[in-house]
This record gives sequence, C-alpha cells and structure tokens, in this order.
Amino acid sequence: MKELIRSFIAIDIDNSEIIKRITEAQDALGKSGAHLKLVEPQNIHVTIRFLGEIPQTLVEKVSEEMKHISFKPFDVHFHGVGAFPNINRPNVVWIGIGKGAEILSNIFNQLEPGLRGLGFSPDTRGFSPHVTIARVGSGLNRAELVQAIMSLKEREFGVLHVNSVKLKKSILTPKGPIYSTIYEVKV
Repeated sequence: MKELIRSFIAIDIDNSEIIKRITEAQDALGKSGAHLKLVEPQNIHVTIRFLGEIPQTLVEKVSEEMKHISFKPFDVHFHGVGAFPNINRPNVVWIGIGKGAEILSNIFNQLEPGLRGLGFSPDTRGFSPHVTIARVGSGLNRAELVQAIMSLKEREFGVLHVNSVKLKKSILTPKGPIYSTIYEVKV
C-alpha cells in the first residue's frame, strides 16, 4: 500500500505582527462562547489549492507543475473578518484579502490547468482568497458569534510581503494538524 500524503499549496503567514493581530481576533471570537476550533498560530496560511491525500509520485509531479508558475514578489493586505457560507450561518470564520487577491487568483489560475492534467478535479467552489482562522463546531451561541464577527468586519491585520509559494504536507493529529513544507517556489 502506497503512503498517501495530505497536501495543499499555500502561502505561509510568517509575519509575527500579523499573527499577533489574528490571534487577538481569535480571542475575541472565543469570548462569544461559540463552539470553535481555532487555527493554531503556526498553521495560519493562505490556501491556494487543497490537493487532498495523494501518493508521493503525484507530489513530485505537483512540484514540477509549481516550477511553471510566474509571479513577482507582491504584498497581500489582510482586512476584515467574515464567514462561509454566510454571516448568519457561519461554518468557517475567515480574514479577507484586499490588495494581492488578484495575484493570488492569477497563481491559482496558472496552477489549475496543470493540476487538472494530473487528474485533480476542478475546485467546484472556485478560488476565494482568504485566511481560515476558525471552524465552527455547532450552533452553540451562534448569535454571539455573529456579533463578534460583525465587530471585526473592518479590522486591519496588516500587509505581508510574499516571495514564495509552498507545497505543504499536513499530518492530522488529535492535537491538531502539523504542517511542513515539501517544496517551495521562490522569486
């Protein structure tokens, strides 16, 4: 049996000031009393494409595809808090992306044809640049959670200078996922 590697393509948020502001927002959400699974500070990132569990041979082919993406270093502006599928039924709480969203979309669009050629299904939800900061476990204190999200709707989190895209490995553990970098495209 071949080992499957849970993987995704992402941009790491390695700016400590941005992470500090995000964890402050997570604390505010936590005070709502809602049933939340907060994303650990070291795991906060922008997912460009989730790949799922794939064999090592496919990991190598994805790395090859990533060599073809072209971009110059750019800035990503993190602004505002919202929820999927919508504010009144939050399942995922996210931070929005303003400046830099078009470049992230362009990177996604450069990768997508090659990934489809490797057998990956199209991403049915399309690409919506964001940072997941919490997953909602139940409807407990939903009204309070919605109010907390609304209070953070205009919050500024900072600007990240981006000069690399990474293929990440995710190992799921009872204490939460552990991410590591498999491959990196730097510019």
